Amino acid sequence: MFDRLEDILIRFEELLSELGEPGVANDQARFRKLMKEQSDLAPIVEAYQEYKKCKQNIEDSLTMLEEESDEELKELAKEELNDSKAKVEGLENQLKILLLPKDPNDDKNVIVEIRAGAGGDEAALFAAEIYRMYVHFAESRRWKVELVECEEIGIGGMKNVTFIIDGQGAYSVMKYESGVHRVQRVPETESGGRIHTSTITVAVMPEAEEVDVQIDEKEIRIDVMRASGNGGQCVNTTDSAVRLTHYPTGIVIYSQTEKSQLQNKEKAFALLRAKLYDLECQKQHDAEAEARRSQIGTGDRSEKIRTYNFPQGRVTDHRIGLTLYKLDKVINGEIQEIVDACIAADQAAKLANMGESA
Repeated sequence: MFDRLEDILIRFEELLSELGEPGVANDQARFRKLMKEQSDLAPIVEAYQEYKKCKQNIEDSLTMLEEESDEELKELAKEELNDSKAKVEGLENQLKILLLPKDPNDDKNVIVEIRAGAGGDEAALFAAEIYRMYVHFAESRRWKVELVECEEIGIGGMKNVTFIIDGQGAYSVMKYESGVHRVQRVPETESGGRIHTSTITVAVMPEAEEVDVQIDEKEIRIDVMRASGNGGQCVNTTDSAVRLTHYPTGIVIYSQTEKSQLQNKEKAFALLRAKLYDLECQKQHDAEAEARRSQIGTGDRSEKIRTYNFPQGRVTDHRIGLTLYKLDKVINGEIQEIVDACIAADQAAKLANMGESA
């Protein structure tokens, strides 16, 4: 590990030197690449330099304890020794996590699809609540949310909704939301007062750039039409809605949320690229089935990941055994605690696998 850290330190210094060269900013592609690499390495270098500093403090404290006769100075050296030892242990764990292989999609924006499952109108109402939960969460992180497509029902629910979250590191956070979400409560549509269980599915896909996916336009049919729906932001009155049909996969994309046909077309193609890229990622995951099973719910959409129990005010994430009794806050977008727990569990599983394979 430490040989690798020394190599990273050398590379970081090389990057600083390259970025300091005159005229480097004139080549924007190279400049962005160098800045991205520097940004990725900076947390590792910072932690490693702090680690080396603490190790040096330990050596200096031990030397002082051996050579110093003044009891007061010896006591100070003991305190410094204990503090540095504690910091070294924490920094070693931090460095192990920082050196874990990074998901190449982590820095990307995401496209999220929410679909009502079992439960009829109640599932559609819950889908709308989870959509709003993610919007509030995104807003709390100052991420931008753009609606791509939604199919509403008259009582305020959504059969399905697709939206883009534009923000630094959005995929690294949102990828843990993929799967089946279950709600247990007395539906507004139920007069008997019985608790019903309904489900929705959430799919989180990294937004793919044109370099990630090549689309042959000869394999696509583009139809334009007037938007339809129950009103609100999902509908307009011009022939601006766009539907794409991708013949090789049978994927159909419908975008109608913008007033401009061109904007709807751009959103539709962005969603199509994401779906095709996601298909390729799923194939790779299936080929690495064992590694995928060791991770904390980052792709299997048939997996029941979370239950929202309204009578008990309880949210349970089944993958990590986390239960929180603050459903009202979670449903209003305060999901960071759940996300952090998923990330920690995922990192712990990967570190354990690294230890077994070492």
